[in-house]
Amino acid sequence: MAGPQNYDNHAKRPPRLFLVAWFAATAAAASFLFQLFADFSVETLALFLTAGGASVGIMLARRFALGVQDRVIRLEERLRLERLLPDDLTGRVAELTTDQLIGLRFASDAELSGLVRRVLDGELTDRKAIKQAVEDWRADHQRV
Repeated sequence: MAGPQNYDNHAKRPPRLFLVAWFAATAAAASFLFQLFADFSVETLALFLTAGGASVGIMLARRFALGVQDRVIRLEERLRLERLLPDDLTGRVAELTTDQLIGLRFASDAELSGLVRRVLDGELTDRKAIKQAVEDWRADHQRV
């Protein structure tokens, strides 16, 4: 990635091969579904179920990977917050949602306390607003 990471360029898109595989499996499933309605056969049904299963499987693989990543981020950020926050905020870490913790992961250590306070006070509520409030971006190049 060229240049420093920030809100505008931090998003990571699925690899093209993933998208091509998902599109191909979905297109094949749709094609076999049309064939089933036109002229039913057990072979076409099997092909439809296989292609449909592949399409769903590809999407679930992506979703599960993102779910695991979110859990790891939640754990990492809770540990980081317990280490860096002042005592009055440390006891409130459990109040932060996973979405909020994911947004906070980009905040530098220096601005973390202020952002957490704003989140807990209800000023910043969702992941996007938290990320946009980060001034000193802490890059994360290991996302799935």
